[in-house]
Amino acid sequence: MAYLLSLETSSIVCSVALHQDQQLLTYAELRLEKSHSSHITIMVNQVLEYAGVSLKELSAVAVSGGPGSYTGLRIGSGTAKGLCYSLDIPLIAVDTLMAMAQQVIENTPNNGKYLYCPMVDARRSEVYTCIVTHELEVVLPVKPLIIESTSLQQYLDKQAVIFLGSGASKAKELLAPHENAFFLESVKPSAQAIGKLAFDKWQAQQFEDVAYYEPFYLKEVYITKPSGK
Repeated sequence: MAYLLSLETSSIVCSVALHQDQQLLTYAELRLEKSHSSHITIMVNQVLEYAGVSLKELSAVAVSGGPGSYTGLRIGSGTAKGLCYSLDIPLIAVDTLMAMAQQVIENTPNNGKYLYCPMVDARRSEVYTCIVTHELEVVLPVKPLIIESTSLQQYLDKQAVIFLGSGASKAKELLAPHENAFFLESVKPSAQAIGKLAFDKWQAQQFEDVAYYEPFYLKEVYITKPSGK
């Protein structure tokens, strides 16, 4: 039996989940922009207290590994690494887009009919995306993509594709006329999905090096000095 604590901070939604193996015990979610750093540890304590589980009983900590918000990913990874260091337990990283796709796959009837394209808004006309099958087999690896009318046409011409997540609204404006394009814009990254995929990694002992782990930012972050007078 394993108690897995999962953290999701890659978007404006901050969430924490506690699973016993694959069973969800407790879940907390906060939709308050720029509040992750001040609330994440409080939410961890609330989730554990509600479940009656102590920090020392945790088997591992799972974290949403990106892509997503640079600041959010840093907060999540920093919190997860701190817990793992202090408790001497493994760190598990779960791909954010894979976890988003999994949420839809498990609730889609006849899901072998579709491909799944999770999209995270990367501002302007760009998204972070990938395409997977109903078994999470990668068809298109994770990449930044500028949405155009012909984007992903080769996949849409062959099979129905469900676009999901915060970046799906951008795709909808250009791809909606295609009969094989379907959109679920309300899907968001969630610690519940992180925990489910983390259990598979726990069983396979696919752990990260706590000392050297870094989130998958996908693109370099450019920092500029303010143009103050």
